[in-house]
Amino acid sequence: MARKSVAAALAVLAGAAAAVTVPAPAQAAPSGDKDVTAVMFEWNFASVAKECTDTLGPAGYGYVQVSPPNERVQGSQWWTAYQPVSYKIATRLGDRAAFKSMIDTCHAAGVKVVTDTVINHMANSSGTGTGGSSYSKYDYPGTYSSADMDDCTTDINNYADRWNVQHCELSGLPDLDTGEENVRKTIAGYLNDLLSLGVDGFRVDAAKHIAVEDLENIKSRLTDPNAYMKLETIGASGEAVRPSEYEAVGDPQEFTYAYDLKRVFGSEKLSYLKNFGEAWGYLPSNKASVFVTNHDTERGGTTLTYKDGATYTLAQIFSLAWPYGSPDVHSGYEFTDTAAGGPNSRQVNACYTDGWKCQHAWREVASMVAWRNTAHGEAVTDWWDNGGNQIAFGRGAKAYVAINHESSSLTRTFQTSLPAGDYCDVQSGKGVTVNSSGQFTATLGANTALALQVGAKTCGGSDSGGGSDGGAVATGASFSVNATTNWGENIYVTGNKAALGNWNTADALKLDPAAYPVWKLDVALPAGTSFEYKYLRKDADGNVTWESGANRTATVGSSGLLTLSDTWRS
Repeated sequence: MARKSVAAALAVLAGAAAAVTVPAPAQAAPSGDKDVTAVMFEWNFASVAKECTDTLGPAGYGYVQVSPPNERVQGSQWWTAYQPVSYKIATRLGDRAAFKSMIDTCHAAGVKVVTDTVINHMANSSGTGTGGSSYSKYDYPGTYSSADMDDCTTDINNYADRWNVQHCELSGLPDLDTGEENVRKTIAGYLNDLLSLGVDGFRVDAAKHIAVEDLENIKSRLTDPNAYMKLETIGASGEAVRPSEYEAVGDPQEFTYAYDLKRVFGSEKLSYLKNFGEAWGYLPSNKASVFVTNHDTERGGTTLTYKDGATYTLAQIFSLAWPYGSPDVHSGYEFTDTAAGGPNSRQVNACYTDGWKCQHAWREVASMVAWRNTAHGEAVTDWWDNGGNQIAFGRGAKAYVAINHESSSLTRTFQTSLPAGDYCDVQSGKGVTVNSSGQFTATLGANTALALQVGAKTCGGSDSGGGSDGGAVATGASFSVNATTNWGENIYVTGNKAALGNWNTADALKLDPAAYPVWKLDVALPAGTSFEYKYLRKDADGNVTWESGANRTATVGSSGLLTLSDTWRS
């Protein structure tokens, strides 16, 4: 069902480059160097606000997308958000005051807010909504009545028939007659209310089920007719409605981009990506909203997901490095039940707890947001591949990335256009020196990446580390351990320092499985600190299994940064 999901924000980069053909789009509007959106799926408003301050702003995200804020049907399932009861801001995510506070907090952190909006249909049940409103199918007192619904009350059954797609019901959800004056006025009123609270743009759910002329009319009624819109317009061969029709309204989502990344990273060769983008038949780069996965496709299995481990992570790194479209980074939660809503009542107390995956905060991902901002507007240069699954390329004289998606390590001398000097690989936190010819030699482990940018120089120095310029802790230890687990198990580290939990398993620090089977975590420790540590495994019931052997020992050097690479001892 095409109920949800979305793409990214605004500008695009790129141009034709030496040694590689790359699209050369016009600048998107509105413009900006920060075109990455963190999609905080099912996060409540208070949690989003805190994350804007703690992570999204410092990492360089330009936008945050939040789940629909309007009153919905009761229930714990995530899909209840896509069954509106009214346009009152009253959901499990928070009330009007919490929504406004989130917007203000995110703006203060330099992050703009995009709101998911459901304006194609209403709820297909009867009862009382999350804001206390009574309703029944086709009757939503104070919002719509049966007269506001389309005449076709059967399910869509022919996607080759435009009228059927845009007038009949999507999986039984009552279809709004968006060609009618009252409906257009009511929807515009809702969007204007969101604008009045400070929202910067909208993701329009099920947009292809709304005629373009209807969306254009609604948009013309907004207090800001230039408000940004990104549109869920899933295209497929033989369908009557095409995503390209919606370019005048906003930026359509390019779903094929995500499907192709799954195929290439899963079973083909990364070398095929040399001209990835418009040459593959995609939308113009400056109009494309792109993603590696979203909450729909990860449940349907049509795209890569967190369950694909390092393959997913490398695809996300490539998406952020490659100058096509404006990328979303989906940030959701673990699931086995595809209908399950956000854990812990949508409250995120800390990343990697209660099942929250926090993909936006994974070191490998978050570091590439600043990398992309640095590379903004630069063409692809210095493409290299081995004819298989090892690739590398630069973005002018601003940035360079190498990806090794093979089962063995890669050692080579890479040619870049970077200025000579010392750099910090924001993927690993290790130093790299580029010589006067723009070359450096490095080894990449299997299924890892390397990323250099002019804003991240010597690791642990004043111009690298966290924030918008780098990915590593400025002073401390970067733990990395290769450890396999069963479902429900996680890897932790503890040690003889307060920052490591003082050997208390309840206070042990959970590592990030983004590059599974490698688990990683950065911990701030002063330069010169000597410490003992050990890894442990916890299952879903909290049972603890320690790795074997003596306590490990390490010392944070005078440079301020220690990178550990360990293997679990059975």
